[in-house]
Amino acid sequence: MIELKTPAEIERMHVAGRFVAEVLSEVGRLADVGVNLMDLEHHARGMIKRRGAESCYWDYSPSFGDGPFRNVICLSVNDAVLHGLPHDYVLRDGDVLTADLAVGIDGWVADSARTVIVGTAAEEDLRIIRATEEALEAAIEAARPGNRLGDISAAIYAVACGYGYPVNTEFGGHGIGRTMHEDLHVSNKGQPGRGMKLRPGLTLALEPWFARTTDKIVYDEDGWTIRSADGSRTAHSEHTVAITDDAPMVLTRRAGETPPKRG
Repeated sequence: MIELKTPAEIERMHVAGRFVAEVLSEVGRLADVGVNLMDLEHHARGMIKRRGAESCYWDYSPSFGDGPFRNVICLSVNDAVLHGLPHDYVLRDGDVLTADLAVGIDGWVADSARTVIVGTAAEEDLRIIRATEEALEAAIEAARPGNRLGDISAAIYAVACGYGYPVNTEFGGHGIGRTMHEDLHVSNKGQPGRGMKLRPGLTLALEPWFARTTDKIVYDEDGWTIRSADGSRTAHSEHTVAITDDAPMVLTRRAGETPPKRG
């Protein structure tokens, strides 16, 4: 069932979104050469506890994972891109780190992800991160009343094609609100003019993610961490977005974040 949110409910999601943005900004600031992933996990746990928020990941047991997930943040390194299980790993110079976080505050949820480079940045890593960021902004721009769900998917796919990156369709965006995953799957590949018509009050987590040279994925033995099948590096960008009568409202925009210009 698809639940349209009222302006007051969207503002309550925005409260959660601002906190998610704060945590991801802090994780990005702390991610450095020599830092252990578990240090980032425990720092996020502390922030969530102090805020009185609720992790959407702790004890999460979906059909696609080897649950329950016993961490509060997904941390994926290099060829890992989704659902990275925090573990005893010390970040190295040039690592690509994706942090993905969803929390609830007072019964309303927000979800966001960002990819950063630890230490020295390789140009090809900067390029794929920029591609996901541009694809996300294109998706947000398409999230307007009267458009259709396929317009969002097509916007993401067009950016991927422009950069020459293949697109996996097994995992993508989703509805969000009272829980982390609500009805509607938002594929990262689609055709414009297809699918459900978008209406004010619809809230979505939009999340383009790409690997450099494959659209195939494999799972780690931990049952959670998803990697590119050929070992190529990856990136992932995500925001929680509300469709309104006016412009799309990004509920998880980080302080100082500047949307990239296309091209």
